[in-house]
Amino acid sequence: MANLLALGAIALWATLASLGVALAHVPPFLLTGLALVIGSVPAWPQVRQWKVPPRTLLLGVYGLFCYHFLLFIALRMAPPVEANLVNYLWPLFIVVLAPLFLPGMRVGGVHIAAALVGFAGAGLAIVGGRSLAGGFAWGYLPAFGSAFIWASYSLLTKRVAHFPTAAIGLFGLVSGLLALGCHALLEPATTLAGRDWLLIGVMGLGPLGAAFYLWDAALKRGDPRQIGILSYLTPLASTLLLVWTSGRPFTAWIAAAAAMIVGAAIVGVRAR
Repeated sequence: MANLLALGAIALWATLASLGVALAHVPPFLLTGLALVIGSVPAWPQVRQWKVPPRTLLLGVYGLFCYHFLLFIALRMAPPVEANLVNYLWPLFIVVLAPLFLPGMRVGGVHIAAALVGFAGAGLAIVGGRSLAGGFAWGYLPAFGSAFIWASYSLLTKRVAHFPTAAIGLFGLVSGLLALGCHALLEPATTLAGRDWLLIGVMGLGPLGAAFYLWDAALKRGDPRQIGILSYLTPLASTLLLVWTSGRPFTAWIAAAAAMIVGAAIVGVRAR
């Protein structure tokens, strides 16, 4: 059941890149803020379950706001493809950092090997066989930080006192308001068209909304090492969707990435 919930979140996150391309003209903090606030709406009827300790709320804001903040900084300061590739270290971090954050958790050689193969496949899916741009860009540092934040957030949710999944709505609402504050301070005012609002609504209810609830429910029920490896399906599915929506051909690089990622996920999920 936990792996199915994780796959549901992964399927929704796979749409984020395509939606982001369609909304590329919208300032990133405005886009993130509106989407996170919209994503919190389904949890509003359960507002009574939002009573969580300050430590838990800080963890939620750390995960949802800080992750997106560093990711958007990275995408501005470094070549987007390479920055996104560094960001996709987070599934690997979930697998290999599990023993550090979760006492009694052990990572075996099979988990590590599957994680490394999965990361290599994620690189193929994102880069598509092109060579990475030469030189160092400081944007890789926030990309690395964003990967660490999402992995550590995902693991630390199993360390804090149990909280209802509905409380993710509070995390999203506070994080969204912080992002809108960043928009007001750092970005120019923007007028949104009706189509923009429609797509932002889809993004908010999907990859920046329901996906977080599914992800939290999966982590509460499942093995973070297996879920971390399954997460390698995200860049693959995202790439496949972009290929379909853009009309690009299905290349040998994408096929190789599919084989590596799916194979690593199967091996990692079956390992104990």
